[in-house]
Amino acid sequence: MSQQEQSQLNERERNNKLRILSIAFGAGLAVVGVLVILYAWQLPPFTSQVQTTENAYVRGQVTFISPQVNGYVTAVKVLDYQPVKKGEVMMTIDDRIYLQRVHQAQAQVAMKKAALANNVQQRRSAEAVIERNKAILANAKAQAMKSGLDLKRVENLVSDGSLSVRERDAARASHSQTMADVQQAVATLDVSRQDLQSVIVNTAALQADVASAEAALELAQIDLDNTKIHAPADGQLGQIAVRQGAYVTAGARLTSIVPEQLWIIANMKETQMAHIRPGLPVTFTVDALNDERFEGKVEYISPAAGSEFSAISPDNATGNFVKIAQRIPVRINITSQNTTRLRPGMSVEVSIDTAAASEAQGEK
Repeated sequence: MSQQEQSQLNERERNNKLRILSIAFGAGLAVVGVLVILYAWQLPPFTSQVQTTENAYVRGQVTFISPQVNGYVTAVKVLDYQPVKKGEVMMTIDDRIYLQRVHQAQAQVAMKKAALANNVQQRRSAEAVIERNKAILANAKAQAMKSGLDLKRVENLVSDGSLSVRERDAARASHSQTMADVQQAVATLDVSRQDLQSVIVNTAALQADVASAEAALELAQIDLDNTKIHAPADGQLGQIAVRQGAYVTAGARLTSIVPEQLWIIANMKETQMAHIRPGLPVTFTVDALNDERFEGKVEYISPAAGSEFSAISPDNATGNFVKIAQRIPVRINITSQNTTRLRPGMSVEVSIDTAAASEAQGEK
């Protein structure tokens, strides 16, 4: 074999090797690309038992503090971001007008009670009048009985001529008078009973007046108590939005208080929810604390996707529909003890271990 032929043979071998290397390299790149895609989408063989999301935040029950009455602020006894205890007086509002209303309501209660007491006395008087009229009626009946007997004797004497007709007529008139007295006594007794019934009916009205006055007093006392603004729970205040001497109205926002209880809301993709159950262990890191790690557990799962709670519900019945993975809010209870540095609104990265759910299903 000549030198030229040997050179061409060597060249063909190098070209073959380069083609093989190129094909192997291309195949390797394709395999790597497929593996990267499978890993990115967490598809087999890279399916993970841990579901993670960065769409998660610390939440707390932030309560806005507002007054229930109008007036000038006479004192602000707290500072921005100050810790407070439940029941602690934070601010006071000028209470002079509300104190005067309490005194006025107390006077009304006293007046209504006096009227009720007078009604009780009127009832006793009416009952006494009834007893008196009963006695008068009994006396009138006795007089009528006596006059009837006298009339009978007179008529017997007139029949045998012992008495004159004039005396008989006088006896008849006297008897008629006593009978009229009986009827008058009956009517008077009935009137006195009706008077007693009127007093009894008026008693219920006066008792209602007393109850109404006492309710007005209670309302005035509530307004007076509301001139002192108390902390509704233990927690830490936000920024104070009012100063001494300012005029405030009912419902105006004065400050806010953040209780100590905190939790995590993690907005998971719907494709991650297959094995997430309440009670699963959770770990999360906090961006603001140099990725410090905390622990928790799944407490509740939202009954609907987050979009269902929005003010405007999405309408997907359109021709340009694009499928987007919805988010399911998951509430996570924080079980770590040292949570004093956590603040509502902080961003966290949540990892939910679903292996426990898979093990439980395997046991079943």
